[in-house]
Amino acid sequence: MSILLIHSANVSRRGHLLRMAKYAKDRQERFILIMANPTWEQGLVDRALDVNTANLDEVVAAVRELASSERDHIRAVLTFSEHSVTAAAAAAAELGLLFVSQQSARLARDKYAMRRAFENEGLVQPLYGLARNIAEARQQAERIGFPLVLKPLIGGGSQHVRRIDSISELDTHFESCRIESWADLSYDPLCGRTMTNYEAALLLEGFIPGREVSVESIVDGDNTNVVAVHDKPLPQAGPFFEEYFYSTPSQLSQVVIDGVKASTASAHRALGITIGATHTEFRILPDGTPVILEAAARLGGGPLFESVLLSTGVDMIAAALDLAMGDKPELTMRRLPTPAGFCQFFAKKPGQVKGIQGVTEALEIPGVRDVAIYCESGDDVGVPPYVMQGYGHAVFSATTFEELTAVFNSLQQLIQVEVD
Repeated sequence: MSILLIHSANVSRRGHLLRMAKYAKDRQERFILIMANPTWEQGLVDRALDVNTANLDEVVAAVRELASSERDHIRAVLTFSEHSVTAAAAAAAELGLLFVSQQSARLARDKYAMRRAFENEGLVQPLYGLARNIAEARQQAERIGFPLVLKPLIGGGSQHVRRIDSISELDTHFESCRIESWADLSYDPLCGRTMTNYEAALLLEGFIPGREVSVESIVDGDNTNVVAVHDKPLPQAGPFFEEYFYSTPSQLSQVVIDGVKASTASAHRALGITIGATHTEFRILPDGTPVILEAAARLGGGPLFESVLLSTGVDMIAAALDLAMGDKPELTMRRLPTPAGFCQFFAKKPGQVKGIQGVTEALEIPGVRDVAIYCESGDDVGVPPYVMQGYGHAVFSATTFEELTAVFNSLQQLIQVEVD
């Protein structure tokens, strides 16, 4: 028997692939990978197919050929990549395997369609609208009000997302954001269709002040099992929205967390998500009302799964794979979660990496479990809003939230991406 991963190149997902490889080995399953230009990934799998995952027709053709040639029956399909959710849904449909439907996969990627689905479900969300040009952007801004947020219709990791505070800022940034975001999304299988359908528009949303949280869930039919709620303790006020620090368990009150959980379940109903791991983001208003930002039909990125495991004892990768194989996932959580979290490391300026400082010292800090750097000397690096993630991460735990914050502060001082 085999399990199939539909993937996009992303060094921050190395831990995901390592965990999936162990899962496959423990169950004596072959691990098959489909992605474009696999490199180091080939060493972690039993078979790798070089396929252009930006083209859904090529993915389906490759899966069809794989099913006819692979000696072992393919039992499950999974993805860890935002940009491969629709490709994985297409592969699962071709093979008759469990995954979110192709319709749900598209709703979870198309941010305007997602907003409309949330509206139909009655979820509290920002005011929003589409703009194809600056004239339409000005009209939407008059209706929505400032501050607002410019956002690509597809994509992830806050890439090309920008806060706008005035008409003059809108005039300055709208067109460059629109052109650059669509150009950078050409690798996404939904790019061509979405760009045509929306006439290369941008999404405008009202900026929601307040604390931001992310919710990691396992969905099994009508049941939404919220495994962890991570706070983003640093202010997310813009103009860009780089995510430096996640911590769990949340410092929100239980009443507010209960509201977040209920809204997460409503988001899954709105998008038709009935299986798998999900990642949902909210802003919390001063009165405790959760305002949904977006939901993804896949596991949270970077080391989120490691933070969840460290805090709750739940292995979300194993749970997602169990569901994909038709099994019941193990979701028993610790009675008292361990304070845990992770942080990312960003370059201070764009350029070429000349060195990474502080990794050895960081590993000596009590509570630090892992430090991973995604770049090396000579690599070109960028800065928000032109990047989807940092250039490394650390995962850590402590006995209190205050201690967790102290570890974060030490890591941010120690680890530096030096750029020419």
